[in-house]
Amino acid sequence: MHHFARRSAGFTIALAAAGLLVAGCGDDDNSVSDSVGSLTSAVMPGDNTGTGESPTGSPGAEGSPTETTGAEGSPTPDEDPNADAGETTVQTPDGTEVTVSGSIYQKYTEAGGPAGTLGMPEGEEQVAGDGGRYQNFVGGTIFFSEETGAHIVWGDIREAWEANGGAEGELGFPTSDEEDTPEGKKSEFEGGTITWNSSDRSTTVTQN
Repeated sequence: MHHFARRSAGFTIALAAAGLLVAGCGDDDNSVSDSVGSLTSAVMPGDNTGTGESPTGSPGAEGSPTETTGAEGSPTPDEDPNADAGETTVQTPDGTEVTVSGSIYQKYTEAGGPAGTLGMPEGEEQVAGDGGRYQNFVGGTIFFSEETGAHIVWGDIREAWEANGGAEGELGFPTSDEEDTPEGKKSEFEGGTITWNSSDRSTTVTQN
């Protein structure tokens, strides 16, 4: 009887131990399952975590253009914003080829080009004043700035203007071509007016 009780008790303890072992294995399986599930979600398609999707859609990533000042857009201070308006290359009597382009080319064309009053160009376009351009021709000079546009200055008025500092002087850039007046001619500038009297070929400078 005592032996039977001991066997029953031992059997009961063995069953309890087996139950604990099974329960422990079940918990381990759940932990492993949870871990596998976590790893799967980290690489599943459609999940942004760890996929690298953010750099692809962010500004400045590969494929996005970079901006550079004066490259494809805004002109630099001494660049003609109308530079794509057209150009021509003129061969001077000595065989030199000179290019006339942009706003200066447009004004040159209005004045008749090589066959007009300005005649042949004497050299390439140059920088003038604060952010302007100019080009010399046999019959006069075309000056350009973004604020004033392109205008012709020549003859006695040009000499008086240059004597007062030209584009870098108090008169600044021309704002008009030469115009007729009852007494002769006049040209308007940013800082004043120069008139020419045809009777005695005198010039008068009037500053604003």
